[in-house]
Amino acid sequence: MKYLAGIDIGGTKCAVTIGKAEGEDITVLFKEKFSTPGKPAEAVGKLVDTLKEMVAVHSEISLSAIGISCGGPLDSENGLILCPPNLPDWDRIDVVTPFKENFGVPCSVQNDANACALAEWIWGAGKGMKNLIFLTFGTGLGAGMILNGKLYSGTNDMAGEVGHVRLAKTGPEGYGKKGSFEGFCSGGGIARYGIPKIHEWIDQGKQTAILNRGQKIEEVTTQDIGLSAQTGDELALAILQDTGKMLGRGIAMLMDIINPQRIIIGSVFLRQEEIMRAPMEEVIAKEALSYTRKVCQVVPAGLGEQLGDYAALSVAGNLLQ
Repeated sequence: MKYLAGIDIGGTKCAVTIGKAEGEDITVLFKEKFSTPGKPAEAVGKLVDTLKEMVAVHSEISLSAIGISCGGPLDSENGLILCPPNLPDWDRIDVVTPFKENFGVPCSVQNDANACALAEWIWGAGKGMKNLIFLTFGTGLGAGMILNGKLYSGTNDMAGEVGHVRLAKTGPEGYGKKGSFEGFCSGGGIARYGIPKIHEWIDQGKQTAILNRGQKIEEVTTQDIGLSAQTGDELALAILQDTGKMLGRGIAMLMDIINPQRIIIGSVFLRQEEIMRAPMEEVIAKEALSYTRKVCQVVPAGLGEQLGDYAALSVAGNLLQ
């Protein structure tokens, strides 16, 4: 049995979690959340102090490792956050050293996608796999990869930026590129893809439940589309089915390049798998090589909506592997 600490640093919220790892299982014991302070030094200080207080209150806890999860880009070797889009003032901020100095245990930082890949590999749908890819499919789209039984982060921590790959000449913009994988397959991208479709639909004199909130078309969110699809709305279903097709195109490419045993998808796919799976699989069957396709399963995140709770803990757990 080992006690692990997970530090999640987000643009608006931070979280400190303590978990108990026993064998192949993990239990979240305690969690504290707070708004991300404006200054990096203040934020890091509050994270360290919060973990100190949690350990002091629960004297039975002796930490074995600390993991930090944050948006990239990062320099994981030196423990630095390198000015990610959601934390623009965090330029070359050392987040690892303060935890090492205060707690005297191993500490490491990984980007969100890598952290989620580790969590699914250690405790979720990728348990026992040597080669897997995790796709975030949340606000944006990124990948974390376990290759030959190890986290693969590339030459300078930029491996897995699949959202930047162009899937079509035109299409919604994501990652600064029109027609990109992120443009089609992300929370923001689905809404951007859907808005012109809604305009066309309304111009044809048709109605859609997507607008039942009374919002303007430009204010439509992916959640609006998803909830309407669950009620059987024709347009919402068509939008998500198109998303499934583009997801299949991106996955087929990853199957042929990486040859993984499993591709695990989180967030939006978790909630809309029933609608997206058939069109996704249809495209995969056409686009991927049979030899790579037959050895790879595409599955939703095994840790479900709680994946975020385990991501930073898995970075700590990986230090003890």
